[in-house]
Amino acid sequence: MEVEEWEEGSGGGERLEEISSENSGPTRSRSEDDFEGEGEHEDADADADGDRKKKKKRKKYHRHTADQIREMEALFKESPHPDEKQRQQLSKQLGLAPRQVKFWFQNRRTQIKAIQERHENSLLKSEIEKLKEKNKTLRETINKACCPTCGVPTTSRDGAMPTEEQQLRIENAKLKAEVEKLRAALGKYAPGSTSPSCSSGHDQENRSSLDFYTGIFGIDNSRIMDIVNQALEELIKMATTGEPLWLRSFETGREILNYDEYVKEFAVENSSSGKPKRSIEASRDTGVVFVDLPRLVQSFLDVNQWKEMFPCLISKAATVDVICNGEGPNRNGAVQLMFAEMQMLTPMVPTREVYFVRFCKQLSAEQWAIVDVSIDKVEDNIDASLVKCRKRPSGCIIEDKSNGHCKVIWVEHLECQKSAVHSLYRTIVNSGLAFGARHWITTLQLQCERLVFFMATNVPMKDSTGVATLAGRKSILKLAQRMTWGFCHAIGASSFHTWTKVTSKNGEDIRISSRKNLNDPGEPLGLILCAVCSVWLPVSQNVLFDFLRDETRRSEWDIMSSGGTVQSIANLSKGQDRGNVVTIQTIKLKENSVWILQDSCTNPYESMVVYASVDITGIQSVMTGCDSSNLAILPSGFSIIPDGLESRPLVITSRQEEKYTEGGSLFTMAFQILTNASPTAKLTVESVDSVNTLVSCTLRNIRTCLQCEEG
Repeated sequence: MEVEEWEEGSGGGERLEEISSENSGPTRSRSEDDFEGEGEHEDADADADGDRKKKKKRKKYHRHTADQIREMEALFKESPHPDEKQRQQLSKQLGLAPRQVKFWFQNRRTQIKAIQERHENSLLKSEIEKLKEKNKTLRETINKACCPTCGVPTTSRDGAMPTEEQQLRIENAKLKAEVEKLRAALGKYAPGSTSPSCSSGHDQENRSSLDFYTGIFGIDNSRIMDIVNQALEELIKMATTGEPLWLRSFETGREILNYDEYVKEFAVENSSSGKPKRSIEASRDTGVVFVDLPRLVQSFLDVNQWKEMFPCLISKAATVDVICNGEGPNRNGAVQLMFAEMQMLTPMVPTREVYFVRFCKQLSAEQWAIVDVSIDKVEDNIDASLVKCRKRPSGCIIEDKSNGHCKVIWVEHLECQKSAVHSLYRTIVNSGLAFGARHWITTLQLQCERLVFFMATNVPMKDSTGVATLAGRKSILKLAQRMTWGFCHAIGASSFHTWTKVTSKNGEDIRISSRKNLNDPGEPLGLILCAVCSVWLPVSQNVLFDFLRDETRRSEWDIMSSGGTVQSIANLSKGQDRGNVVTIQTIKLKENSVWILQDSCTNPYESMVVYASVDITGIQSVMTGCDSSNLAILPSGFSIIPDGLESRPLVITSRQEEKYTEGGSLFTMAFQILTNASPTAKLTVESVDSVNTLVSCTLRNIRTCLQCEEG
């Protein structure tokens, strides 16, 4: 790749001067003599003497040695913009003129910037093409659409959009068709099973679409082993190779995959030929997690542990088939076909369903690799409408660092079919942050730290107040974890839920969903209504999180505690960050007292405050160490993530935690209420109006307290 050499112009900017040699070889730059005044070109008809006098001197070039380049590369990785003192010192060390050093660094920055711009331009071009195709499809749909039920055209002769009633008829017909399709599939692959409409929520989960494909792929196991071994080699290279395969963005600090280098390195073929066009998301991140190596590997081998480790990211998961059990007690070499539905904590972002093969391989005594890769043969046997996402070789390299810590290098590489995303979340989804490596690794760090604090027997008193025994502490932490899992399960766009959009009293969109709990003792029995609203607030993630978790300010936003006195009676730390804590609060009202269990969680990507009112006698029993599994709890709460605008940098605080210094937040609030204790009851307009008022008033209170303008 050719590198352009730049020098400072009189206006303080930079102008193109000349082109250097290939980056991989020695670099040539101009000597100081070259920067002395140079004569102007003469007219072609001037006489020979004038030509000789005014002819430009022949340029001289100096080629940098390999050692000089290596030293400058080393400094560039630490400081892409060295100051005058650093340049002077390096020039003396390498025997170069200060201006040569200066221009080399300008060239290097320009080279990387050009690669990044080409990558961004490629993404923009792809996005434009997708928008054009979507626009064309929409126009054709508008012109040709008919109601599947009655056959009446959904557009008027003047080309107007379908009326609301016609749109509802179309949607209703589609839903009926899906239900019939589901029933037919159930009858074909699960004979003797009952209708989904007669089942509880847990039964429906067990009979999700993934069950229909168990054992019907007919894939050659030897072919799968070849694929996973190739995927392992690719993952190791993707995890360990630096430039030019991965380039670090100056603006965001994130690593960007150089796709041209990726195609050259791995001889990638177009595996999506004949299929809908897909966007490619690639990311890499590294972190240290507080967990021992065998336990961490086991959490990837056991699908239930894996799902519990990432509750905010995984809404469904299952092992469809075990191809190889692996060897020994640690199951080295295990291969299994898996299914996962990935989500964000909002109904506004569609879930991603993916089938993939997971390969767990021990590389050395201290190192394991977990490889996930989708296989075309699997997808060919599945309804195309279900396969909207596939994994290129992804996963993590885990290295034991002793003292119960592991270093994890995570690579996430996806092909995803473009789907409609609400404008609020378009930036964070299209940038790859929503489902990228950083989200996975920060969630893993948070959950592993939570596990360590749960198992600890030597917790300082200041980190465990209000609960007298270790057994009581564990019971409360376990209950809080179940509450947060329930919250994450309830508010996403998973197919578990059917969301209906209504408009709040403040004008925001609210998603409403209802479900019936027939026999789960962990939730109140009856008809449960869930309302979710996602908005943008011009407040940073940390400010919003600290405000919502502070019990002294609860009465400022919580309608239920308005006019009451809020007091914390128990405080249990579950992480090194002071925001990772479980509290029990009492709200003293005029007539009675209400006890609240609250779980606060935060990491650089996402923060949550989840809470629920609890039965006083029940929670007091749990505080003594009794089993909490039968204590009914219905969580509500908040999810907060940065808005994804990459111009807002991350900084490192004194506690070595990454924090956003400024910018807005994507704020999701969710309320769950028991509308009727009878599971056979119907949802009423009054219940919807009540939860609408609750959402509107709470959001208005939060905006007022944080001095946010609406809109």
